[in-house]
Amino acid sequence: MDSPTPTSLHGKVVQGVSHAIPFVVTGGVLLALGYALGDTPIGPSLHELGTLAFGLLVPVVGGYVAHAIGDRPALVPGFVGGAVAVQTGAGFLGGLVAGVLAGIVTERLARVPVPPAVAGLRPVLLLPLVATLVTGAAMWLVVGAPLAGLTASLTDELNGLSAGSLVLAGAALGVMVAADLGGPINKTAYTFAVGGLATGAPAAGTAMAAVMAAGMTPPLAVALATTVRRRLFTATERDNGRAAWLLGAVYVTEGAIPFAAADPLRVLPPLVAGSAVTGGLSAALGATTTAPHGGIFVLPMAGNPLGQLVAIAVGTLVSAAAVVALKSMPRRPAGFPVAETV
Repeated sequence: MDSPTPTSLHGKVVQGVSHAIPFVVTGGVLLALGYALGDTPIGPSLHELGTLAFGLLVPVVGGYVAHAIGDRPALVPGFVGGAVAVQTGAGFLGGLVAGVLAGIVTERLARVPVPPAVAGLRPVLLLPLVATLVTGAAMWLVVGAPLAGLTASLTDELNGLSAGSLVLAGAALGVMVAADLGGPINKTAYTFAVGGLATGAPAAGTAMAAVMAAGMTPPLAVALATTVRRRLFTATERDNGRAAWLLGAVYVTEGAIPFAAADPLRVLPPLVAGSAVTGGLSAALGATTTAPHGGIFVLPMAGNPLGQLVAIAVGTLVSAAAVVALKSMPRRPAGFPVAETV
């Protein structure tokens, strides 16, 4: 069954970006195979195929983000806007902006009434054409150059990271990922990591692996905590904990939100601490990935998947132990009766 269509702009953008995942995963596997086979007859061909798959990333992001917002007529301006982002050097961020712009322009234009004589041409000609002109002009003349500068700065920062700096960066990204469990701070870290992938910087895969591992840790931690100390949680939380195993495994950080919302002071700090440990340890162990999503399903394609698993396991244990310890402490001052939690 198809998933429900998101109604918020943020949900539509995430839905659009999700279409790029198969391109990144496939491209990453082809590149890995190309490197592994080296100078054999098929090695260079696989490497070239992987490069071509990665080259489609930015236009695909632009096209499908636009489609999620403005429906089918927005595909053309979204893809063209993404292609302009490639031409101007604006990279992944440029494709994202182009998709949002193309989708919004198309959706607003679709509200404008037209004579019945040309109504049939609107979805196949008028909307794609006008929206492409507007999006292309905005990308060439206004948005492209600043985003290209931002992308270049990101590339320089990633290339300039030393081994020690990578560990600190991984820990910082882990903190951001767990700070609001899928909110704006989390998405800032995720966008930074995915944007880095599009630059091709060697450290980008390390950042992406740290972000994904750190994002898997909070749901897994609350799932583990509800399993080992059931009496500290309500029946509803225990049910949510069982679902959190799967959510954490597939990298849905939002699976920990019910627990943090119900008891933020005793749940959120441990989750942040565990994700920081996971992000830093993932970078320290040299885990890398070119897949921006997928959780355990893309671990076999990661660089040092065992290291990434170790980082996730350690961070999960840190968070779960801290959650259990804090929730075992009485919430009221000494001398006041403390109600037993069933």
